[in-house]
Amino acid sequence: MPKFYEFFAGGGMARAGLGSEWTCLFANDFDPKKGMSYQHNWGAEGVLHVGDVKQVHAKSLPEVADLVWGSFPCQDLSLAGGGAGLKGSRSGTFYPFWDVLHGLIADKRAPKLIVLENVVGTLTSHGGTDFQAICDTFADANYRFGAVVIDASLFVPHSRPRLFVIGVHADIEIDSRLVASEHVPPFHTKGLCNAVSHLSPRTREKMVWWNVPTPPHRTSTFADLIEENPDSVEWHTPDQTAKLLKMMSQVNTDKVTAAKRAGRRMVGAIYKRTRFDENGVKVQRAEVRFDDVAGCLRTPSGGSSRQTIIVVDGEKIRSRLISARETARLMGLPDSYRLPKKYNDAYHLTGDGVAVPVVRHLAQFVFEPLLELLEKQSTQVA
Repeated sequence: MPKFYEFFAGGGMARAGLGSEWTCLFANDFDPKKGMSYQHNWGAEGVLHVGDVKQVHAKSLPEVADLVWGSFPCQDLSLAGGGAGLKGSRSGTFYPFWDVLHGLIADKRAPKLIVLENVVGTLTSHGGTDFQAICDTFADANYRFGAVVIDASLFVPHSRPRLFVIGVHADIEIDSRLVASEHVPPFHTKGLCNAVSHLSPRTREKMVWWNVPTPPHRTSTFADLIEENPDSVEWHTPDQTAKLLKMMSQVNTDKVTAAKRAGRRMVGAIYKRTRFDENGVKVQRAEVRFDDVAGCLRTPSGGSSRQTIIVVDGEKIRSRLISARETARLMGLPDSYRLPKKYNDAYHLTGDGVAVPVVRHLAQFVFEPLLELLEKQSTQVA
């Protein structure tokens, strides 16, 4: 049974994706509220450490982990952030996280696999130098590595592209079936290829193109996940819905008109954004999408960042905030997963997480095959 450490653990979504065949030896998150959710769902007594990653030291970590997972904060790397990148106070926690890994390596307990997850903006942050720094760090630590960009919408009706950098210790043989000779779509995007092209020759020598199969075609839609009677939010009044519709530009109003004629219940995702009108004046607009996919969940630092849904069934139109349970479903969490009682806490938990089925896909087609090959080799030597 493979073992792992989970850093920036949140509510344990990486743990959920790895599954019950994996054993968590240690988990860490700075946020006490997220730590409470982790504890409620995983009963991680003696495993979870709530506190700053700067206070975590390799000597305090138990045993030897096969995999170390790190979903370090994205705020300084995202398009919506301030552009501080890895120099920012939040995304900059990448460095103290890696200090822990340096300690493990020095202690002869180097993990076989290291996985980082973050927003796609990492590829272009500071003109690509932040991505280069991450890759250099893998190479300097004697890890071969490769990156993939996977959108959760391949698995769940939720637009959420994320970057995954997967490193394998240089002492471990990589099955040739797990790597491609060059970049292969859809997981090696143009943006990723461009970022890779700017790596130094020394770092580029240690990079591989992970050959990950695409999943079966998704059959679920956003409408399939909607609660009729949610307990965390209320449906808007007719007047509130009418006000929301009036905030739409003509092109978005046209989308609602088309949804009325669809002949089926249509669920749209709405974000409120500040735009310039035809007179060059800033106005708040309600922008809607009816492609059977929810917009990317974001943490509710402000009211405008919380996603609103609109349900169109012929001439009947209703609207409300997306419910806490719906956000969890969009992340691939089962309904048995225990969410915080407060709406914003639940939204923050899910909006900061990693999509569960994406982790499972990578575990099935990259992590577990690598570890299985290593186990076979160890058995043969013995």
